[in-house]
Amino acid sequence: MANKDIDSDISEVTEALRLSDAAAGLSGRIDCSPETIEKSLAKLVLSLIELLRQLLERQAIRRMEGNSLTEEQVEQMGEALMKLESKIAELATHFNLTPADLNLDLGPLGRLVE
Repeated sequence: MANKDIDSDISEVTEALRLSDAAAGLSGRIDCSPETIEKSLAKLVLSLIELLRQLLERQAIRRMEGNSLTEEQVEQMGEALMKLESKIAELATHFNLTPADLNLDLGPLGRLVE
């Protein structure tokens, strides 16, 4: 059961990366000018990290619902996910990015993260 969930998550990540590549041809291109390259790359990297954080959170919820984690593991995973979310927000603030900035627009495919 857990392998099936992991395979599902891997498929979601693969699809998200494919969609991200497809979006490069749309209006969501990375601005590579010397003045904005740092912020543009930070936006891309933080968007992908946020996507992975959400996938990890979904996997953790599935494992909790499947009773395959101890209370201590649930506590540790929850704390780790909260710290990761906080660090993403901190880095986004450092680069003057909002949560909406991290939700890349993939054109007709929709938004990168929920």
